[in-house]
Amino acid sequence: MAEIIIDHDECIGCEACVETCPAVFEFNDEEEKAYVIEGSDPDEDCVDEAIASCPAECIEKV
Repeated sequence: MAEIIIDHDECIGCEACVETCPAVFEFNDEEEKAYVIEGSDPDEDCVDEAIASCPAECIEKV
């Protein structure tokens, strides 16, 4: 099963992934970084679109 990883050092907090795929990504306001929602489905249709929309290119599916 695939896993989604966000490199938090590279994340710029733009929230593009959260807007594109809110079923999988959420935003931590304190850290100003996006996170993968625990237990979310990495095969959601919107995941690849979220990865492509990330300007920091810090999201990958492994």
